[in-house]
Amino acid sequence: MDIGPAKPKLDVKPRPTRRRMRLLGGALLLLALLGAGGHWLHWQLSHVVLDDARVASDMVTLASRVPGWVERVPVTAGDRVARGALLVQVDARDAALAVEELEARLAGLEARRAELEARRTMVGLQNVSQRAAAAARLDSARAALPAAEAEHAFAEAEHARAERLIASGTGTRQRVEQLRALADGARQRVVGAAAEIRNTEALLTAAEAAAEELRVIERQLDALLPQSRELAASRDRAALDQRDRALRMPFDGIVDRIFVDPGEYVLAGQRIVLVHAPEEIRIEANVKETDVRFFRPGKPVRVTVDAWPGHSFPAVVDRVIEAATSEFALLPSPNPSGNFTRITQRLPVRIRLDPPPPPGMLRPGMLVRVEAEARD
Repeated sequence: MDIGPAKPKLDVKPRPTRRRMRLLGGALLLLALLGAGGHWLHWQLSHVVLDDARVASDMVTLASRVPGWVERVPVTAGDRVARGALLVQVDARDAALAVEELEARLAGLEARRAELEARRTMVGLQNVSQRAAAAARLDSARAALPAAEAEHAFAEAEHARAERLIASGTGTRQRVEQLRALADGARQRVVGAAAEIRNTEALLTAAEAAAEELRVIERQLDALLPQSRELAASRDRAALDQRDRALRMPFDGIVDRIFVDPGEYVLAGQRIVLVHAPEEIRIEANVKETDVRFFRPGKPVRVTVDAWPGHSFPAVVDRVIEAATSEFALLPSPNPSGNFTRITQRLPVRIRLDPPPPPGMLRPGMLVRVEAEARD
């Protein structure tokens, strides 16, 4: 079937305006790439970046000071615990019994002290009354002796006068006998008064000797003092042992890990719980010794965390450790052969977040990127 002659192809040429637009767009794109590359290159030359930084905190390992069986572990890893809250309870029955025993011994010692003090008071009062009575009797006896001696002298004189009268024939024998009896009685009263003085002096000496009993009681009371101190120290040690069997949180923090379970036996010094304070978060990094001059204390830096992309944290350099990380190696690397390869050393740097992030946003061990201007 004849459909007619074919139509000729038209030669369509692009318009000059569209070509210029394409060239202009390519030029603009090239300029943008050059600008971005220049900015990146300038940023790389004007900044120091630490990619090995990490979030750090003071990780505190709590250990038991005393051995024993674990009774209770009321917390789990990840719990936020207030200061003073119970973390682990170790069996404290023996310590409680020891405290009770020492308390009973202290109570008995205090009862003994009270008894000795009461006895000291009683003996002191008795000694005072006995000495007062003996002194009064001594004064009375000493006062009676001159009267008895005077009466005896008078009786002897009367008897001698009667003897002279009977010799002259004017006296009677009966009168002489009566005066003789009176003289003998007066002499006995003198002897009795002298004996009373000696007896009273003996009683006074005995009363003074009773004061030695007071000194003995004082020595016994003094001996009780070191015993009381020893028992009190033992009681306090037992109470400390009892308190140490309850492991408590030393600050408001987070429980990171628990190394024991109820029923296990722990030894003295064995680690039990690992905790940290979320408010005491910081950044730690290792900076090359050639760049340490850019990380002087107080210099502001920029911190980004891999866990929070697109979010930056303002921070400042807190301090630079005064020794390289190689100085803390457990195995030193001496160079006795003389062959030496120069390796750039690194110094630990501690960075403080200012202001601090909300608690729980940054956690120990997170990877961090630190950027600082390379300007002295």
